[in-house]
Amino acid sequence: MRLALFDLDHTLIPIDSDHAWGQFTVTLGWRDAETHTRANDAFYEQYKAGTLDIHEYIRFSVAPLAEHGVARCDDAHRRFMDEIIRPAMKPQAIELVRRHQAAGDTVIVVTATNAFVTRPIAEAFGVAELIAIDLERDAQGNPTGAIRGTPSFREGKVARVEQWLSERGLDWSRVEHSTFYSDSINDLPLLDKVHEPVATNPDARLSAIAAERGWRILNLFE
Repeated sequence: MRLALFDLDHTLIPIDSDHAWGQFTVTLGWRDAETHTRANDAFYEQYKAGTLDIHEYIRFSVAPLAEHGVARCDDAHRRFMDEIIRPAMKPQAIELVRRHQAAGDTVIVVTATNAFVTRPIAEAFGVAELIAIDLERDAQGNPTGAIRGTPSFREGKVARVEQWLSERGLDWSRVEHSTFYSDSINDLPLLDKVHEPVATNPDARLSAIAAERGWRILNLFE
């Protein structure tokens, strides 16, 4: 098996889908603009700095799903895809995914954003396999604000890829070649694990590490 793993935000798309979804809920009138934007921006800065408490952030970010219900949120997400995400999907990113698929690689989007936000985005790229943060849900199917299982964040991305392999009777020794594309210092554990790490639109710290270690640097959106 050959694996092509892709982070999503600022890697395959030049925006942060989780942050953008939060701001989109403001435009829907689901959140007070000033209060939500201040908190959303603060969490995003923590993510970039590598200090984010993922459990605290998930409780904040999925609150609209619990308050407005899955059906209403699904309708809103379809608008979100049309108005925000699809315009951000660049031909060069789509082509990169297609090249790996044409080569016979198993392509997986591996993201720290929750599956509600990211499943339709992965599908829009033509990627069936998604490793994302799974949300715990109540009897009505509404998120509780907790994470189900291991969050696909930092070291958790390695654990979740290993879980994906194990569910198919595989482990890393059965992977002939693995590539991981990511922009973020948060993804250093998985970048260290794969055969071919690619610093993609990297932040400053990841760019420095990539240069030091001789990793390929790909500026996909330039």
